[in-house]
Amino acid sequence: DYQIGNVTISRVYYVEGLRHNLFSVGYFCDSDLEVAFRQHTCFIRNLDGVDLLTDSRGNNLYTLSLQDMMASSLICLLSKASKTKSWLWRRRLSHLNFGAINHLARQGLVRGLPKLKFEKDHLCLACAMGKSTKKTHKPKSEETNQEKLYPLHMGLCGPMRVESINGKKYILVIMDDYSRFTWVKFLLLKDETPMFIIKFLKMIQIWLNVPVRRIRTDNGTEFVNQTLRDYYEEVDISHETSVARSPQQNGVVKRRNRTLIEAARTMLIYTQAPLFLWAEVVATACYT
Repeated sequence: DYQIGNVTISRVYYVEGLRHNLFSVGYFCDSDLEVAFRQHTCFIRNLDGVDLLTDSRGNNLYTLSLQDMMASSLICLLSKASKTKSWLWRRRLSHLNFGAINHLARQGLVRGLPKLKFEKDHLCLACAMGKSTKKTHKPKSEETNQEKLYPLHMGLCGPMRVESINGKKYILVIMDDYSRFTWVKFLLLKDETPMFIIKFLKMIQIWLNVPVRRIRTDNGTEFVNQTLRDYYEEVDISHETSVARSPQQNGVVKRRNRTLIEAARTMLIYTQAPLFLWAEVVATACYT
């Protein structure tokens, strides 16, 4: 990339012996721009028909003035994604905010995501409807854990108003505090929760070869019962619970629940998909 003041020109190649800077019309078109040649002038426009740059013709060559480009305050002209491409990738990434999408693009963390600058040019109505919420509780500062599976946060959502296509009504969310990796399991009844937790704990400890020593949940009966108490005592797991009607004490998994539900609701609203597909949409939001 070539930097001139606050202007960035991407895909710049050095050719030894070439005394002039040449612009590729093909690269302009690849960046969702339009190039139109007239008798004395060349126009470079975006797909909405707005003129971004103009070239003058002299000695049968069209010349682009970098000084004019800098004066127009265009930033990252060739590295800016089109409106269509920006919103397409936002939908592909479960309506993720543009700041996070740009971070993923800069770091190359998503396969196939082009290294472009994605911008929000209008309000997403589906996001406004799907992510509306009340003022959040002031977060409690605490030290960052440096150990996998310590602790595990668990929470249960449901029952949903509409059964999933497989007849499920609840979402069990399990999140590792260290890595923030999240697992979701869809259940028909709350009573299925204890047995699945026991099965999950056995499985994840074998997979990662790391013991689970602490679990944090709310005070619901699906988490506080004799079955789980006996198991925790047998395998020496500490179980922490929050005070009733104080969701902020189990805020990590509560925020993850809200993130998943908002993303799922937004995708359902945007695609106008039937509500019984909510489980598939939640899984997409979780594992994308």
